[in-house]
Amino acid sequence: MSEISNPTVASALSEPRWVRWSLILIGLAYLSLVVLLPLAAIFTEALRKGVGALHEVFADDATYSAIILTLTVAAITVPLNLVFGVAAAWAIAKFEFPGKSLLITFIDLPFSVSPVVSGLIFVLLFGAQGLFGPWLAANDIKIIFALPGIVLATTFVTLPFIARELIPLMQEQGTAEEEAALTLGASGLRAFITVTLPNIRWALLYGVLLCNARAMGEFGAVAVVSGHIRGLTNTMPLHVEILYNEYNFVGAFAVAALLALLALVTLGAKSLLEWRYGDALAGKGRH
Repeated sequence: MSEISNPTVASALSEPRWVRWSLILIGLAYLSLVVLLPLAAIFTEALRKGVGALHEVFADDATYSAIILTLTVAAITVPLNLVFGVAAAWAIAKFEFPGKSLLITFIDLPFSVSPVVSGLIFVLLFGAQGLFGPWLAANDIKIIFALPGIVLATTFVTLPFIARELIPLMQEQGTAEEEAALTLGASGLRAFITVTLPNIRWALLYGVLLCNARAMGEFGAVAVVSGHIRGLTNTMPLHVEILYNEYNFVGAFAVAALLALLALVTLGAKSLLEWRYGDALAGKGRH
């Protein structure tokens, strides 16, 4: 076994066993308090009245509509951010141009702006009294309190996830391989499909998973632009709130449990990618 040459790492590993175990136990206790116990509570409350009650909840038209709307919004939002994320990462990593730093700032903006504020921005733009409201009303185009507004708000909130996964990896890879492909006669599109895309595929999938999870769970921005119209503009997170406010705790926790299951599936796929393709996701190797 090779000796550890890094003094800092060697010092950390030489800490007394009780210190290491204390840190591990503190971490586990914290995770149990803020993650495991809430998840257990959600599933326990959802199953409190048995499976029959769950069937009644999911047979409700409003619940079914909320599920379909959530999946529809995610199905529209994720491909939009996929195209934008790849294009933005390509431009930032492969080219130098005026305003490059400004573009990076704009990509990071949704991380800094409250989702509620972002939803309010769209209301001020496309609402009845907004900047474009009169023109939209005159042409019978509905943005706010309709699917387009929900998609816009969700797209804004989830915009950075794919781009931010790709930019560091593509910057580290550089442009040498693409330039070699172009020198050999490949077109720009062919170079992207045969060279760039295989090099970024796992980071791209990783970003898509994160974007999808955020899209399905978004609450603040969607709450502002949706209008909370039951059976029409309520996504699953909004439907959970309505059921809970109506003291339908079994229904609220049942829908929340479905959201949690979707999140756990996404987390499982993310962990699988990290385990199997960790080097590629970190930009240290390719598969």
